Amino acid sequence: MSRILLFVFTIILVAGLQADTALAQSAASSFDVEQASRAYIDTLKGAELEKSNNYFEGGYWLILWGTIIGVLVDFLILQSRLSARFRDWAERVTRRKWLQPALYALPYVIAGFLITLPWTIYTDFVREQQYDLLNQDFGAWFGEQMIGFAISLVMFPLLIMAVFAVIRRAPETWWIWGTGVIAIFLFIGMLIGPVFISPLFNDYSEMTEGPIRDRIVAMAAEYDIPADHIYVFDQSRQHKRISANVSGIGPTIRISLNDNLLERTDPDEVAAVMGHELGHYVLGHTWRTVFILALIMAVGLFITARFSPRLINRHGEKWGVRSISDPAAIPILSAMLTLYFFAATPAINTLIRINESDADKFGLDTAREPDGFAKVAMRLSEYRKIEPGPVEEMLFFDHPSGATRVRMAMQWKADNVENPQMIQPGKLEQE
Repeated sequence: MSRILLFVFTIILVAGLQADTALAQSAASSFDVEQASRAYIDTLKGAELEKSNNYFEGGYWLILWGTIIGVLVDFLILQSRLSARFRDWAERVTRRKWLQPALYALPYVIAGFLITLPWTIYTDFVREQQYDLLNQDFGAWFGEQMIGFAISLVMFPLLIMAVFAVIRRAPETWWIWGTGVIAIFLFIGMLIGPVFISPLFNDYSEMTEGPIRDRIVAMAAEYDIPADHIYVFDQSRQHKRISANVSGIGPTIRISLNDNLLERTDPDEVAAVMGHELGHYVLGHTWRTVFILALIMAVGLFITARFSPRLINRHGEKWGVRSISDPAAIPILSAMLTLYFFAATPAINTLIRINESDADKFGLDTAREPDGFAKVAMRLSEYRKIEPGPVEEMLFFDHPSGATRVRMAMQWKADNVENPQMIQPGKLEQE
């Protein structure tokens, strides 16, 4: 069930694009798309290319090991009868059935956090520092982990309470209503995330007046995107990756750029990134993503609703689990959803990647900065494999690869720029 919470927060996580500086030099008057693309792609080579590939390919194994660890943790909580003890404690505290799942969730979240903490430290701190992708020391990093943990202690019990309410009321069709509940939580997350959650991790300030801000405002105005407030947040305190987003719903809509984007890139790159992010908003990707992810969740809950009662009938007495409406069954639901999301990873990646590709096209048409876009795509090489095989990209990439994006930019340049000139980019800067 902890995977459901991760699923809720997925929608408010902000994905960043990255870019490199280059020296523009005129090439021959004839413009060859593949040659122009290779001029960018081949700037990454040697030790830097190997480091990038090793980091990203290692992430493939993290997906598998993370799944195994998640299932083993839930099995440990069941097998040790900790789950039954958490349930018994909740029943002693209150006789209100509707409140017991929320109380159960508190020790469940705490136990899961503590058991998986060594794995979290390795994957999110040690490994990130080994690849020079983290700017924080352990104290600052752990402080943010505790903030996330505190948010989980609030959000997860509320979610569990709502899901188990529908399980009790509709034991045969709860997976349908449960999908609706999760969709509501996704909506709430999108609504409050920019205003109440993101500022817990970074400081946001109004972007100063200037040509870059004026260009962002002009692009936003073209599509009636509210741009009264454009914020810059200090993500350099965590890492040097570039990111920007148009987040929120209704009164909480805001345009945000991290300080890395402004400090590490040129104005054409900023425009390329913002064109992409505005594309997500204009193309309705937020609502499309919520709808598609809700469908994916519905399938997962349907499978869970069909198979979890069989596990409870077979092993429930040993684990101290009475029925699927018993809060002690939460680790069973969690383990099944963990396995389901592992199997669904390629489908989820593909759906997100399609949205990202559409936003790329929109950004090129809006910003009209193909070389800025290519430089941004190349900066992804700091933490994403630049040129995977087609099957590899389909399975593991939730964004188009850097090579795919560079080729898209150069094709756009060939199709839309009069007398296009090939650029000989400089080497990616390493900070």
